[in-house]
Amino acid sequence: MDERHAGPPSGTGTTALLSRAALRRNLDLARAGTPSDTPALACDAWGHGEQWVRDTLGAAADDALDALTLYGLPGGDPDAVPALTLRGRVLSTKPLMAGEGVSYGYAHRAAADTRIALVTGGYAQGVVRMLGGRVDVDIAGALHRLVGRIAMDVSVVDIGDTVIERGAVVTYFGDPRTGAPSLGAWTHATGWSAAELIALAGARATREDSP
Repeated sequence: MDERHAGPPSGTGTTALLSRAALRRNLDLARAGTPSDTPALACDAWGHGEQWVRDTLGAAADDALDALTLYGLPGGDPDAVPALTLRGRVLSTKPLMAGEGVSYGYAHRAAADTRIALVTGGYAQGVVRMLGGRVDVDIAGALHRLVGRIAMDVSVVDIGDTVIERGAVVTYFGDPRTGAPSLGAWTHATGWSAAELIALAGARATREDSP
C-alpha cells in the first residue's frame, strides 16, 4: 500500500448522513403523492430510522405518505431531495499495473497502468456485490468507478492518476444536484428497488444527523 498516506483513516464502515432539512422539504410533496406499496415507516423507515423520522416530522410522520418522495428516492417526485447520503472512507491507495487483477478471482484486470483505492463499505454494509464495474463513487469532487467484486467490508475504486489522501470521504450515493452519484444508478445496475437498496444500506451504516 502507499506509505505516503500514513496514519489511520478517520472512519471505518459506512456512514448514513441524514438530512432533516431534506425530509421536511419533501413532506408536502409526499402528502400529494400516492402511498408506496411499502409503508413509509416500515423497515425502520426504509433505513433512515423510524425514531429519527418521527422526531423530525412529529405528527406528520405517517405510513400513508409517498415514501419514495418523502425520502427523495428514484421513482418519487423529481423535485424531492434525497434525505440520506451514504459515505465511506479511503483506507489506502496503491499502483495497479496493466494486466494486474484485483478482488476475488481477479475479476477485474487493469487495461493500463493506474492506481486504486481500497475503501470502506462492502456487501455487509449494503454495497451490493454486483455493483463492481457498474457504478461510480465520488471522491474529492470527482467520479471514479468501483471495480472488481465487492468484498464483505471493503470495495476497490479505480482512481487513475488522481492524488487521493488516506481517510478521504467516499460518497456512494446522495443528491445528484450536488454532484453525488444517484441511487438510481444502483437500481439500474442491480435490478433491486430503491426501497430494498436504501433500507439495507441505511440499516448497516452508522447514522449521523444533519440539520
